[in-house]
Amino acid sequence: MLVLDSARTDTARARRATVRFLRDRCPWADVHDVLLVVSELLGNAVRHTDGDWLLHMTCRRESLVLEVHDSSTDRPIPRDGDPVDGGGFGWGIVEELTSSVTVRPHAAGKAVRAVWHPADAATRA
Repeated sequence: MLVLDSARTDTARARRATVRFLRDRCPWADVHDVLLVVSELLGNAVRHTDGDWLLHMTCRRESLVLEVHDSSTDRPIPRDGDPVDGGGFGWGIVEELTSSVTVRPHAAGKAVRAVWHPADAATRA
């Protein structure tokens, strides 16, 4: 299990820890796909909230589960990407690179849960 929060680390270190975790604990996962999703979710937590986040990742034989908690109750809003001014691509990327993604509100904000299954990861490879 990997647990990190914004009070003790920053997003760059969280990405490096994610890579180490995947290489050590989840060899079937596509490191690039997971890292892109982690970067997107942490980036959104920093950009669209007060900046506090909690990352929780577990890997088992049947799934890799990533949860990013932040302080906003607002759900991500899918929108068309804007190649000129930027933005709008992230949520579509998260949906495309995961087996499933859900958003769950809670008392302190929300949790975005991304799940990967080995069979889905093998299909994308």
